Amino acid sequence: MTMFGYNVLGFGTGSSPVFTVATGGTITTDGDYKIHKFTGSGTFSVSSVGGADATVQYLVVAGGGATNEYTGGGGAGGYRTATGHTITVQDYTITVGAGGAAQGGASGALNGTNSVFDTITSTRGGAGVRVQTGQSGGSGGGGGTRADYKAGGAGNTPATSPSQGNNGGGNIANDTGSGGGGGASAAGATATNNQGGVGGAGSSNSITGSAVTYAGGGGGGTRVGTAGAGGSGGGGAGSVAAALPTAGTVNTGGGAGGGGAGGSVGKSGGSGIVIIRYLFQ
Repeated sequence: MTMFGYNVLGFGTGSSPVFTVATGGTITTDGDYKIHKFTGSGTFSVSSVGGADATVQYLVVAGGGATNEYTGGGGAGGYRTATGHTITVQDYTITVGAGGAAQGGASGALNGTNSVFDTITSTRGGAGVRVQTGQSGGSGGGGGTRADYKAGGAGNTPATSPSQGNNGGGNIANDTGSGGGGGASAAGATATNNQGGVGGAGSSNSITGSAVTYAGGGGGGTRVGTAGAGGSGGGGAGSVAAALPTAGTVNTGGGAGGGGAGGSVGKSGGSGIVIIRYLFQ
């Protein structure tokens, strides 16, 4: 309506909320932005979207890959982030992927699981496997130690643009080490003589208002020598001989470190995370 020459908003038909209103997850604020962090599966419930901005920024990281004995590092969970994702009034089911489960002995280590928000799916991290080629995934697992060459698993599988991850590293023929798992911003390193491959680095993201690095690959194990360090962003360190490697960090999507030799029980990958950010005032 108009009063004394001024347009007064919010009266009559056709008025609409100016900003998005939603619930779900752990809610914090950063200036004019509201952040919903999901460390486990849940619901992002949107009750209104306004004319100021009906879009959100998101970070979706899948669960990292696990390991067992004689393995390359676990691949990081797929890492996907963008701004300008359009939302509508509805309930969005949020899936936060679990890290792959550790396996002992000759059992195959398990891949992580996918994380999902709306149409965005981040693919689970590939497992670092025993004396075999690493598993493919958001980032690939490292190739296991063996007398003949074992390649790392393929990252960014299925392909997304921009890429959600990188390849795992392989080993070299007749070496004792295994490759590092791939990370969000770098491939896992190939094992060298008596040296496990370093896990690929993750990616830093400031969606919460502070910079945090996610989706690092696990370091490769080795029978003798020096194990590979985990990649920044939650990647676990590999181990030497029968010592225990390090698990991927929870809610980073980090891959587990690889076991070095027989008797080295593997570790689990880190669980993923989903974070959503939007203007609320």
